[in-house]
Amino acid sequence: MRTDHTPDELGAGPFYKLLTSVVVPRPIAWVSTRSADGVDNLAPHSFFTVSCVDPPMVQFTSVGKKDSLRNVSETREFVVCLAGEPMFEKINATGTDFPAEISEFASVGLTAEPSTAVTPCRVAESPVALECVLHSAIELGNSTVVIGRVVNAAIDDDVFTTDAHGHTLPDVRRLAPLARLGRNEWSRLGEIMEITRIPYRDWPGHYANDTDG
Repeated sequence: MRTDHTPDELGAGPFYKLLTSVVVPRPIAWVSTRSADGVDNLAPHSFFTVSCVDPPMVQFTSVGKKDSLRNVSETREFVVCLAGEPMFEKINATGTDFPAEISEFASVGLTAEPSTAVTPCRVAESPVALECVLHSAIELGNSTVVIGRVVNAAIDDDVFTTDAHGHTLPDVRRLAPLARLGRNEWSRLGEIMEITRIPYRDWPGHYANDTDG
């Protein structure tokens, strides 16, 4: 049996908690920005995904008017760093509501390294940094979807592997990404399953009779 829940009945806060408990796991955008005054900011955002292939774009959502959003609005640049398992506690610590004039890099003990194509710094300890310029910011209720065009991807050579098909790409096991769940829960990479997409010409047709699906 299922129970129906509506935003009107629960209210925005409780429904938000419900929503983030079922939209799981969520990849984390560890967003680096720089204010117009030159202060480096770093914060995790768990509403994050790829938004376009060509040109390459990624997006994160700022719930409320946070430092990341303000800085991107002022400078039109940001960097998304991979949030990896070895930095679990420090990633969480960058979510602390530091005053805008205090840099999370220094407060949390992370190394700010210069980016190649944008002004905001990269996290030197992170194996991946996607340097972005602002494409658009879409206001939706109390949140803003920030879409950035990726102009450079700085990736640690050690995370690349070549598979049986000759494709040399970052290996998710070496990246060891973290993800957000509900409540205060996070997750690490678990079992990895592989399956190929079925071309229509090879469609087996047996799924329609699969009562276990």
